[in-house]
This record gives sequence, structure tokens and C-alpha cells, in this order.
Amino acid sequence: MKTSVAALLSGIVFGLGLAISEMINPARVIGFLDIAGQWDLTLALVMGSALVFTVVGFPLITKKAHPILAEKFTLPTKKTLDTPLISGAVLFGIGWGLAGLCPGPAIAGLASLNPDIFLFVAAMVAGQFIGLKIEKTIA
Repeated sequence: MKTSVAALLSGIVFGLGLAISEMINPARVIGFLDIAGQWDLTLALVMGSALVFTVVGFPLITKKAHPILAEKFTLPTKKTLDTPLISGAVLFGIGWGLAGLCPGPAIAGLASLNPDIFLFVAAMVAGQFIGLKIEKTIA
């Protein structure tokens, strides 16, 4: 129960941060990618501040024996680049650049009741489903 409450509160804080910084607005992302036009620096400031907190906080947190609500840390062990990682990153980047949304801001953006965001989330879920089917046939 504590884990679920912590997850809910973390999600609310994350969603509020995305809304306050206007990262649920696709025009912000597309403006950031438009370096030859009217470049919008907002996304760089949001990402930069997240990076500062991560660089400072991650070493402090991982010095502990285990997380507060788990028995052990679950960190990635894979150290190599492979075709699924690279192709997934490319597809993610293309989708992000075309739509101006990625999963977190899209889900938070559902609260705006914007039909375009609902369509994006539906396409995102369909893409995840198709990706899982493809992964199972390859494996």
C-alpha cells in the first residue's frame, strides 16, 4: 500500500511539473526543435534542471543499502548498444519530433481533454502492443 501511495504522489508531482513547465504543450517541444526559426529554450531549461538534480541526487541515493520502499535497487545491467535499443530510440525521436509529445507529457496532457493528445495516447498504446508482438516473434 505504501508503494502505491508513493507511486501516486510521485506521478502527481511529475504531472504537475510537466503542466507548470508547459511540457504537455507540443508547441514547446516543437519550438525547441526549431533551432533555425523561433527557438524556444524552455525544454532545455527543464531538462537541465532535471539533470542537475539527478547528478547530485543519484550518488546520494545509491549510497544507501536499499531504497525506502524496496528491498534492493533495480538498476540496468546492460552496457551495450544493440539494434532494438537504437531502433527504439530512433522511432521515439521521430515520434517526439513529429508530435511534440513523449509518453509522460502525453499522459499528463490527457487532463487537458485535448482530442489530439487522446489520439496520440491511443497510437502510443497501439505501438506498444505491436512492438511487444514483434518482440515475441523475433525472440
